[in-house]
Amino acid sequence: MADIAAVLGRLTPEEFDGLRALGPAGHLPRHLTEALDRAAGGPGAGRGYYVPTGSVSATGGPHLVLRSDVAGWLFGPATQVPQSHGDA
Repeated sequence: MADIAAVLGRLTPEEFDGLRALGPAGHLPRHLTEALDRAAGGPGAGRGYYVPTGSVSATGGPHLVLRSDVAGWLFGPATQVPQSHGDA
């Protein structure tokens, strides 16, 4: 798989902004999965950059999101929220 920065660098500014607007766990619309495919080398080539969530859309297609390391590159690492154990 190609370098994340190189693939995302081949997106148009509008496509890049579209990914940023969705947030790290936003469902990718078809035009953005197609943009990732194109940037990665052609039809289907971007599949490693997005993954299914396990849920499906109203039309029966899988919801797709950015893979965690791709989202981390684009948005920064996810912050860990401390868990309260009721010790206070």
